[in-house]
Parts: sequence; structure tokens; C-alpha cells
Amino acid sequence: MAHPSSYERVSSPPPTIGKHIDAVIAKIDSLPSSYVYTLAIAASLTFSFYLLNSGGGSNSMQMEPHGDVDRASAIKKPKQKSRRSLDEPQPKWHILKLTNYVATSGFLLSVLKFVSNASMYLNDSTSLLQFLTIWSIFLCYFFGFFGISFIELDDFEQESHPQHQAPVSAINVSHAKHCNAVKSGSLEPPVKVINVHPHSTSAPVCSDPASFRKPSSTIPGNLKDMSNEEIASLVLDDKIKDHQLEKLLDPHRAVEVRRLKFDAQLQSLGRGGALAELPHKHDLDYKRVLGANCEIVVGYVPIPVGMAGPITLNGESVYIPMATTEGCLVASTNRGCKAITQGSGAFSTIVRDGITRAPLVRLPSAREAAEVLLWIEDENNFKILKEAFESTTSFGKLIEARPTVAGRNVYIRLRCFSGDAMGMNMISKGSLAVIECLRRKFPQLSLAALSGNMCTDKKAAAINWIEGRGKSVVIEATIPKEVVRSTLKTSVPAIVEANTNKNLIGSAMAATVGGFNAHAANNVTAVFLATGQDPAQNVESSNCITLMEETSDGDLWISCTMPSIEVGTVGGGTGLPAQSACLKAIGVKGGGDSPGDNSKKLAHVVAAATMAGELSLMAALASNSLVAAHMAHNRKPVSK
Repeated sequence: MAHPSSYERVSSPPPTIGKHIDAVIAKIDSLPSSYVYTLAIAASLTFSFYLLNSGGGSNSMQMEPHGDVDRASAIKKPKQKSRRSLDEPQPKWHILKLTNYVATSGFLLSVLKFVSNASMYLNDSTSLLQFLTIWSIFLCYFFGFFGISFIELDDFEQESHPQHQAPVSAINVSHAKHCNAVKSGSLEPPVKVINVHPHSTSAPVCSDPASFRKPSSTIPGNLKDMSNEEIASLVLDDKIKDHQLEKLLDPHRAVEVRRLKFDAQLQSLGRGGALAELPHKHDLDYKRVLGANCEIVVGYVPIPVGMAGPITLNGESVYIPMATTEGCLVASTNRGCKAITQGSGAFSTIVRDGITRAPLVRLPSAREAAEVLLWIEDENNFKILKEAFESTTSFGKLIEARPTVAGRNVYIRLRCFSGDAMGMNMISKGSLAVIECLRRKFPQLSLAALSGNMCTDKKAAAINWIEGRGKSVVIEATIPKEVVRSTLKTSVPAIVEANTNKNLIGSAMAATVGGFNAHAANNVTAVFLATGQDPAQNVESSNCITLMEETSDGDLWISCTMPSIEVGTVGGGTGLPAQSACLKAIGVKGGGDSPGDNSKKLAHVVAAATMAGELSLMAALASNSLVAAHMAHNRKPVSK
């Protein structure tokens, strides 16, 4: 009997990999397609969810005191984790996260397409190779980059950059050791050491585009059921941005939580309880503040509001609300109102009305800049710009476009009528339309700045003094000499001489711009604060020249010329309850019967308050009674 040789026994080739694959394919073909489909989807989803949740750090919080700082009256907060310095480049986490979702969706779609006709693709080597290539790319991406936007780098950064944020306790201990060394004489007293907090990781809505995004999904779902102290701890640990509180809670509770957060921070500086006397209850409707007037709200500052008047203004009695903390200001203005009303009354006229914005554009050469200037100055071309501007607003009307060239720069000072609004938002929007119109004619033109500072907003500028901005107002009154003597306690010659030497000659010697007055800014600011105007615009709105003369009958004639009063009765702070009430007291709340009526009347009132204040203060200076009045009415015993 023949026996197979050893060569014959081992010469039988084992099953190849190809045969194994063929066997697997055969088994897959024998399975029902619905079973294969379900299995593939389940595997894909499991794999995707595993990847989505494979990021670092736990979100659990450990409540503990913060170092050695006494936090007895403050909230207990989660352990602080160091944050990346703003000086270092920040990864675009939201872009990476979006890319992850796109990659996951593409992977799932490719799997769905494959299982929808697996038999055909498995028998087609070209299609199979395409799928394998695509899946390989996805897998490389997943293993290499997926989950990067979910990794918490706090612990890593704490090791890598421990110097970026020292805990408050460490600062305090270091400070104590250093002070002891100074006391012992081993060191010279250095520059004063202070407790420095790290920068805020949060930014208000208007300055951080990221804050427009929806709150993070990591925020607890039971947030509203948590205590204010617990929520404040989340804010302190940057789990919640403090400017998001109004979106997550009601505005009133958001203020209470934010106060706890700031109080904890202030306590580490030795100023705990500093906010205790800052009113924050429901006296102010924070819902009206949100998105309109202020961010990161912790309360409001109560400013006393006094009422001066009545003053007869253009034949009508007017009471003037003034918000101020300067004693004697309202009383002095009230005396001026009385003297004016005892005389002829005040007569006010608006000689020009138009808010301005001066965008800065640049051209490749000075010659091309000059061409733009000449094109704008053409009357027919101005009509084109006017049409573009007015397409952006219902009330705004472009009145003038005055270009100025400086080398390759062109400053286009646009002036527009803005109805009852102060108008900065309106004219800014229209200015962009004007620039786009110019770009179609001059493709090389580029916008360097929407405001080129020739507007000029919130800065002392001769152009406002000469050309005007907002409402240009002139107001006058005649005060009988008997009233000057009995009410103002001085004489006509004395007050005229004081005004000439102080407001005219003195201001000229100081080379002032628009400051030929005694204290116009006092009254302008007080009325602005009471009526919800932008207080920073008192810079140009206080431009004023006060003139006084003795008439042929020996009476006193006074006038104030104010070329740039910037006011509105709609928008901004005018919608807040207290400011709205003050506008209502004047009779100018909201829009007028005709566009611009109410804002013009408010400008008249500002000018009247200014003239009344000028009259009374100059009378006090002329009679040398200013100091005596302040000592009598602006001092009180110190409370103990």
C-alpha cells in the first residue's frame, strides 16, 4: 500500500485570504438584507456616539473654599481652574466641533449608501475600493483629530502654565511674607503689592461675536431649580458666562446671581459687601435694559432728580428735570428760570438740524482721492448718494455730503435729518450704503473706518463748533433791571462785566474751543442723565457761547448759542422707565406729531436750562456770593 510522501502531505495549499473573504461574502449574501442593514447602522451609531463622548475631563464639581481667603459670607465656589492667557492664540473650538459633526454625518451617509446595495458594491471591485478609501480617510480623521473640541485642557494648562494664574491664597501668602520681610528691615519697601485677579473670560454681547451663540449644552438642565449661590459658583468657574444669565434666568434673578459672583471676587480684595447698598430690586425693569442699555448688570446707581422751573419757553411753561449729585445746581438753575420767567421769557430757535458721520475711505493715490472729492461735490452725484442713503431708513434724510482730502484719505462728512432719534445708528447704517455706492463708481476705494473722527462724536472739535452737529440752537431772554436786582441780587453792569471778562476774555486766553461759558456742561449733563441721553455726548453738546449786554433801557439781555446739541426722544436710554417719566414731564416722550418735533423741543429745553444756569451762576460770581451759597446749601454733617 502506497503511502503519501511528506512532500505530498504538505503540498496541499492552505485556504488563502481571498478564499476567506469569498467565504465571508458568501455568508453575507446568504443573510437577509434587512439584517445586514440593521447591523451596519447599529455598529455605525455605536462607533459615532463613542467618538462623540470620548473627550476629556469630567464635568463634576467639587465645592471647596478658595485657599486661605475667608469666604464665610461669600458663596462657596468650585475649585478654580487656570485659564489660557489672552496673550496666547486661542483655538477655534467651535469650528473644530462643527467639522467633527460634518465628518460624522459623511461617514454615516457613506455607510447607509453601502448597505443599501451591499451585494452590488461587494461584487464591483472599483466601487468597493472607493468605499474602503473613503472609510480609511474618515477613520484617520476620527482617530487623529476627533473629539479635540471636547477635551478639557484645564489640567494640562495648569501643569504647562502654572505661572499664568496664581490662586488668591498664594498671592495673599506671598504678600504676607513680603510684608514681614519689609518690617524686619531685610528689604526696602517696594511698589505697593495688590491682589490681582485674572482677566475675565467673559465678554459682553457687543464685543464678543461668540456670545451671540446659544448657551453651551453643558449647562445643567435644572439650572432654574438651583440656588443663586450654586449658579454663582458655576459663573465663577466659567461654566456659565455671566452675560448669558439673562438668557438662562429671568433678568431680575440674573442680577442677584451676578451680585453674588462679584461680591465673592470683591471679598478677596478686602471689599466684601461693597454692593450691599447698591439698589438692585425691582425698582428698575431690567428687561428694558437687556440688549439696549447695559451689559453684565449688577444694579443701578440712584442719582437724585430735581425739577427746575417753571420757565417760560417759546410762550409755554416748562419744568426741567435734572439728575445730579452737585448741590446747588438745581437750586441755582431754578433761580435762573424764575428770573427769565419774570422777564420776557426765553425764545429759542433751531437754526440747523442734522446729525453727522464722517466715514474715512482710502484710494491708491492722492490724485484718485481728489477725483472722489470732485465727484461727490457734483450736485447730480450727490442725488445718487442721497438715494442710496435714504433706501436704508424711513425717517432719515441725507442733507449734505462734504468731503475733505488728506493725501490718499477722503473724509466724507455726511449730515442727515434723523427725526426724533438722536440718529447715530441711523446715519451709520446709511453711511455704509453711501460707501457701497461709491465703490461701484470707484472700485479701488476701500473703507478704512466708518467714523474718521471728522464727525466729530464725543470729542472736543472745532468742526462741531463751526459747522454744528445735531441741533444748532440760539436762545435769548431779556431780564428787567429790577428782577436782576431783586432775584439775582446783583446789577446789570456788574453781571455784564463779569461775563465779558470771564466767559469771553478768560476763555479766549485759555484758547478754548466752544467753551465761552460759565458751566454749560453742568446743565447739559444733568438734563441728559434725567432724560436718557448719551452722557458722553455732553462734550460737544456743551459747546456754548454766553453773551450778555445792557439794553438801552438798562435791562439785561442774555443769549446762549449752542451749535451742537445731540438729543433724541426715542431709542437708547429714553425707553427706561425713570428717563421716560422725565421726558413725559417735559412733554416730549416718544415721537412727535411730525418727525423731529419732540427732539427739537428737547433741544430747546436743554438750551433753556443752560441759559438759566449761566444767568444764575454769573449773578453769583458778580455779587461774590457763590462760595457762601455752596457753604449754606451744599454741606451737611457727616453721618456717623
